[in-house]
Amino acid sequence: MIKIEVYQNYQALNWIDHQYMSILFVMDSNQRISIHSINQSDKTWIEEFYLQHWSSDRVVTRGELYIVAELPGFVAWKSGRRIGLLTYHIAEGQVEIVTLDSLESNQGVGTALISETLSFARSSNYRRIWLITTNDNTPALRFYQKRGFHIAAIHQDAVDESRKIKPEIPLVGLDGIPIRDEIELEYILT
Repeated sequence: MIKIEVYQNYQALNWIDHQYMSILFVMDSNQRISIHSINQSDKTWIEEFYLQHWSSDRVVTRGELYIVAELPGFVAWKSGRRIGLLTYHIAEGQVEIVTLDSLESNQGVGTALISETLSFARSSNYRRIWLITTNDNTPALRFYQKRGFHIAAIHQDAVDESRKIKPEIPLVGLDGIPIRDEIELEYILT
């Protein structure tokens, strides 16, 4: 649930999950983030964004290959431009977050996209949201855990299998950490 209160030119957003954890951030209301479902007009931007920022429009999680622009999801907008993207895949009553990207760090973009995904999952009666990140991605591990996700599993050396599908996955990632393991995080909806 999102609680929105406007104070003069500032908007306070308070995101509360089922465990009553809250995150408060303030933004200029003239710079409000809006979220909408991916539509056909977003597809070219998504393809270009992934090629420019990730050198590929393909993502592999748990041995499954996805083309990012073919996935459903949400786009974050601010001041008439796209500033974030979350894509997902649905299977077996669960929502897998496949990608989450923000062009503006620490501005609430990722939190707004996660909140929209939680609302979507709840309204659709899905029981679990989950995702995979790699062992080097400590910023993602911090981000998701602060938003109520728990580490559900560590798939040791799983990236070796992913490289068979997508060979361009680098051997070394953030902070010079070898990329080896897939870490599964989950958010259980009640």
